[in-house]
Amino acid sequence: MKRQGASSGRKRARIPSGKAGAANGFLMEVCVDSVESAVNAERGGADRIELCSGLVEGGTTPSMGVLQVVKQYVQIPVFVMIRPRGGDFLYSDREVEVMKADIRLAKLYGADGLVFGALTEDGHIDKELCMSLIAICRPLPVTFHRAFDMVHDPMAALETLLTLGFERVLTSGCDISALEGLPLIKRLIDQAKGRIVVMPGLSDITVPPRKRVNESERVWGGITDRNLQRILEGSGATEFHCSARLARDSGMKFRGLTDTATDSEFLFRLMEAQSQTCIPQDSEEYYSLQCTSFYASPFYSLVL
Repeated sequence: MKRQGASSGRKRARIPSGKAGAANGFLMEVCVDSVESAVNAERGGADRIELCSGLVEGGTTPSMGVLQVVKQYVQIPVFVMIRPRGGDFLYSDREVEVMKADIRLAKLYGADGLVFGALTEDGHIDKELCMSLIAICRPLPVTFHRAFDMVHDPMAALETLLTLGFERVLTSGCDISALEGLPLIKRLIDQAKGRIVVMPGLSDITVPPRKRVNESERVWGGITDRNLQRILEGSGATEFHCSARLARDSGMKFRGLTDTATDSEFLFRLMEAQSQTCIPQDSEEYYSLQCTSFYASPFYSLVL
């Protein structure tokens, strides 16, 4: 019996974590929802992992079992998503109880940082709730996730996050993608002046596998090296966030479904390309990718 994720005939060399990104002056955080994706992210050169579950719902709190096993297999920092459900970021008292309990458990099982966000009904940062959650998170660092893209006034919200003590904020510039939101991202980074890390979230969809004459060729989903380079140059950001996921056929022979996972080779090529000449579009190593909206994506409502 062959389990899903069992090694195939093609072996992949492990790439030192963070090597490609560090060499180019930026840090790459990769969003993953499984142990396999976490291992692949580290192998591909990721500097940090954001661990979550329920990517179809935009990312929710992972199980403590996943966190425990991920910590056994990777050495890079693992930041854990704290989000009790999909949907909006206005939480009930009972949901807040869940979030507090999940933070305590995530710390117990080895989280290196926590990621969460909460808003009021009128689109402002929920200062009272965030303050109470941060108190439980400490001494670990905290990231405010892409709930930030739903705020009424991004510039004022950034100052609120600074006052509360968040170390970083994930955003696509309150637009359909980080590329589209580049002007606002640049303004936020300029306003932050190094007091908080503004981390562009590079949204991506997963494109289903496409059959070709050469079955080894694959279609990748996500961002291009060109998009990343434009955001690097246009924003001055030093940290980035993506999932670098590849659609693949299920190992099931009976009623198998398409599966997805972070791909180490794609992630490494993506970051390595920033120090090299762009890959020619007619070459076999060119990957057809698309940066897309977390609002419009038919696959994910939000990649946090």
